[in-house]
Amino acid sequence: MRSKDVLKSALSDFDGTVIVVSHDREFLDGLVDKVYEFGNKRIREHLGGIYDFLEHKKIENLQELERKTETISGQHKTENSDNPEKDVIPKKKDEKNSSYEEQKEQARRIRKLEKAVAEAEEKITALETRISELEARMATPEGAADVSLYTEHDRLKNELSGIVDTWEEATGALEKANL
Repeated sequence: MRSKDVLKSALSDFDGTVIVVSHDREFLDGLVDKVYEFGNKRIREHLGGIYDFLEHKKIENLQELERKTETISGQHKTENSDNPEKDVIPKKKDEKNSSYEEQKEQARRIRKLEKAVAEAEEKITALETRISELEARMATPEGAADVSLYTEHDRLKNELSGIVDTWEEATGALEKANL
């Protein structure tokens, strides 16, 4: 069980595409955002997680799907050999592709916003460190007399204010995008 958790965590953290073949719905839960169904000499794509797929199919587990597919397959062969998929209403190709493309674009936007938030946080940390160093120098008798330290301090404070605004905007947009 521990190795399965480690594998699931590693796959979740991977920022690429992974093809997983498994009948373990607990393992697949939260890991996949697309399910491919192989049956009746066809491959069908279902957007969403494993439980979305099972709910769409109105079944409890993947073994039930296999039994259901075998039964339907047998019925189709005897009832109507011209149309082996008569009970299946396929999605329109454009509808399926646009939904997939929209999901990809949404994921891209989220990654871009996450990157903007992380970069702003790094800049904020660096600026706060630099400001603290300047303030420590300004607290000394020599620093108190150095006007350039005060000028630099004001410049860094203004820059920090702008970066904080950028961070707030990116964080707000990220929260909306994740809804």
